[in-house]
Amino acid sequence: MFKYAAVLAIVGVCSVGAAPHGSKRDDYKMTNDTTVFQYALTLEHLEYAFYTGGLERFDDQAFEAAGFPTWVRGRFKQVQEHEASHVAFLEAAIGPDAVKPCTYKFPYTDPKSFVSLAASIEGVGTAAYTGAAHYITAPGAITDAASILATESRHDAWMMSAALEGAPWSGPYQTPLNPDEVYSIAAQFIESCPSTNAALPVKTFPALTVTPATPKPGDTIKVSVSGSNMYMLYHSGSSILSSDIVNCETTIPKELVGVVYAGVASEKPTGDKPPSSSAMQSGLVDFNFGLPASADNNGLLSQH
Repeated sequence: MFKYAAVLAIVGVCSVGAAPHGSKRDDYKMTNDTTVFQYALTLEHLEYAFYTGGLERFDDQAFEAAGFPTWVRGRFKQVQEHEASHVAFLEAAIGPDAVKPCTYKFPYTDPKSFVSLAASIEGVGTAAYTGAAHYITAPGAITDAASILATESRHDAWMMSAALEGAPWSGPYQTPLNPDEVYSIAAQFIESCPSTNAALPVKTFPALTVTPATPKPGDTIKVSVSGSNMYMLYHSGSSILSSDIVNCETTIPKELVGVVYAGVASEKPTGDKPPSSSAMQSGLVDFNFGLPASADNNGLLSQH
């Protein structure tokens, strides 16, 4: 999931996988464009609160003391303003029933952890819009969502490259995540929401912990979910890879690069089609494996 938040060291032995919770439905269903917009607004509220809190806590001097150029905080202020605009647009589109902001908790402790977490949040936001696009039916709404998606993607690329001096992309295709996967990530930052908010048709998966917390492709990791016929799934662009989990351990495929979202399931993917939501046994963690400028984009990156 998010660096500094959900990729945590496992303590003790792995546990038996728990069933997803937080939903009245076995599988989510975005019934109409308004439901999709409520889902998007839930995420935009979180993003706006994140940037507002961070910028209130860390001033220009704090960013400079952390080693960032003087203009970096100014860019984050612009991102905050973009998120405020997204919130206002979605509230107007939904009307009086638009969901209200929740109460949040974010684990950053200094400007560096704030910037790293910001990049992860933007990456998940981009994956969320990509994964929800096929639920939208009205042509105008598709255009609106695409406009927001493009801006969120630019935020992500700028943070990953200019602010963090890493790769601005992971490959030729953006990774799509479904609403259950995204909300399970977002839920770790939500303490409570207004009781009047419309319920979203999503479920929350149990948090996944891995050790080591920052592995490399080819490493063997220990996971916090066990059971027979369990698999680690790796979402990378339009591809999904898997590895068997044996005695709480699994080996990460060597060909993975860039930002990869990984979670445990009781089924393997069929080609690039993920298992059903009911087969997921955990939420996702995110790994940033990096992408050297000399990468030739062979193998997984060239697949669609």
